[in-house]
Amino acid sequence: MNGADHGDEATFAALPPARGRGFAETWWGRAWLRTLEDSALDGRQLRQGRARARAGAVGAVTVRPGRITAVVTDRDGTAHRADVLVQELSDGDWQRFAATAAARAGHVAALLDRDVPPYLVEDAAAVGVDLLPGMGDLEAECGCGAWDHCPHTAALCYQVARLLDRDPFVLLLARGRGERWLLAELTAGGTAAAGADARAGAGSGGPAGVRADEAFAMGGILPALPGPPPVPEDAGEPPSLVTGDDNTDGTGGTDGTGGSPGAGGGGTGGGAVDPAALEVLAADAAVRARRMLAEALGAVPAAPADDRPPDVRRDAVRLAATTAAAVPAVVARLAAGTGRDAADMAAAVRAWRLGGAAGLAVLEEECTPAPDVLARAEALLARAWDAPAGDSPAVVPSGDSPAGDRPTADRPTGRAGGGSTSGGAAGNGDGRPALRSLGGGRWEVPGAGAQLRLGCDGRWWPYRRLDGRWTPAGPADHDPGAVLAGLLEGDDLG
Repeated sequence: MNGADHGDEATFAALPPARGRGFAETWWGRAWLRTLEDSALDGRQLRQGRARARAGAVGAVTVRPGRITAVVTDRDGTAHRADVLVQELSDGDWQRFAATAAARAGHVAALLDRDVPPYLVEDAAAVGVDLLPGMGDLEAECGCGAWDHCPHTAALCYQVARLLDRDPFVLLLARGRGERWLLAELTAGGTAAAGADARAGAGSGGPAGVRADEAFAMGGILPALPGPPPVPEDAGEPPSLVTGDDNTDGTGGTDGTGGSPGAGGGGTGGGAVDPAALEVLAADAAVRARRMLAEALGAVPAAPADDRPPDVRRDAVRLAATTAAAVPAVVARLAAGTGRDAADMAAAVRAWRLGGAAGLAVLEEECTPAPDVLARAEALLARAWDAPAGDSPAVVPSGDSPAGDRPTADRPTGRAGGGSTSGGAAGNGDGRPALRSLGGGRWEVPGAGAQLRLGCDGRWWPYRRLDGRWTPAGPADHDPGAVLAGLLEGDDLG
């Protein structure tokens, strides 16, 4: 029976222009184009056809066994009917293909998923069925009168490659059989194979089949799945990508053209890949993957969910403080890429190492407390200094703090400090440091180069003024007295 007698036909609406993309993304779409390009005699006609297809000049495409048709429009608006004749497979070819496909569940599943995997094509070729057209299997007919592939038929073929990417059954229909026939054959072939197996089993004294409830019950006697893999002790080291000719210190290349671009200056090879930076990214990915595996296996508690949007500047500091710390050129590149100078990046890295993302936020952002939170904070500051009653540090309110006298406490708490004024801190004449509110959850000890910052998480952070900039001086604490005492006594990491 000829494939055309099945009455299968499909029409696909015109596709939009294909500017900026290839015509074939799947392997079978690329195979179709290889056949076109190998069989065409005039490469110039193909290039013109590709340009017409890319411009969206191909109208609706009709596919039927042995023939593909569309109307293609020239630049001047002239329309031509273009046909591509496809060599059909014989009835015997289709029967062998259907039997081959039905014999393996993977083939059937792939076809039902509208996929034509290479191993199905290879198995079909093993029984003498070539699904993909070869040399001589595509012939051109066009209203423009050309005898070989002209720009119109070439444009049609390029458009068909886009259709094949979406639905490989287009190829099977052009080769002679439609989807309905193929699915019916696969169903019939699977049923016949199951019946033959049952008959063979019955004829040999074996069971004619297995009941569904018995098949499910067998799950209880199957061996258990293997246990999860152990979590690696560490993330491992990525392979080294730096060769003897690479220079990633930003001081200039060996040939006088400069070092790696963006890695600390001197690079002139714009767009070149920096091996050291790539190694840093690979190592960071390995660390994060190990952490995710450990969390999935319950080896470590899951990290708190971060509902903040991704932030390039924050992630650059994380990389500089962890994976890239030993590669100064990469740290410099991260700083330059996020608009920081070396001192800014050093302070940000220090903040990250002391408190992660929360520590960095305290450095670079202001957390303005609500009025009630601010009142509690200043009251806590006033009674946190370990000194006789009435000798708590003087808190000078700012414009955003409640009016009135500074708070006092009946029973002071905190670490011993005794009102030390180390560092030249201004006090009240009795050794107690004065704190001036700067707003935004920040308090300064005038003349001491010391500052307390209240983070949005309720913890207090010590800051010291070094080289004209405020720098994190140590880890955070929920007790402002302990933080302030350590800061004034010089008991910090600065």
